Amino acid sequence: MSDNNNILSSMDLFIEKIQQLKGLMLGVSFSALILAPLAIGISLYLLTHPKFLHLVENEAEFAILLTVLLTAVLVTSGIWLVAGVQQFRSLSTWNKRYNNYMKKREDLDKDITSKFHLDKE
Repeated sequence: MSDNNNILSSMDLFIEKIQQLKGLMLGVSFSALILAPLAIGISLYLLTHPKFLHLVENEAEFAILLTVLLTAVLVTSGIWLVAGVQQFRSLSTWNKRYNNYMKKREDLDKDITSKFHLDKE
């Protein structure tokens, strides 16, 4: 019985730790959902701006470097955005499962308490 209790306690502690980390991961997810589109928008604006074409004509080496850097920002931000969306969905699913677990746990506690007359009165 003691081993079972240790396993359940360990699982509860593990779930609690994940629940604490969920807040941090949700923050990372929101930053990806806000900052990545902003970076994509700014990069696309710069690449399509008429003065950028003028820069390409006058400063070829710098323009190539800038194009490579802006492309890297676009690719990285795209990956970050996709990861943020996936993480947000995953956290949403986790939250639903966690709430379901807590409800079942409460129901089971109530059932055991009433079944064995463990009410504190």
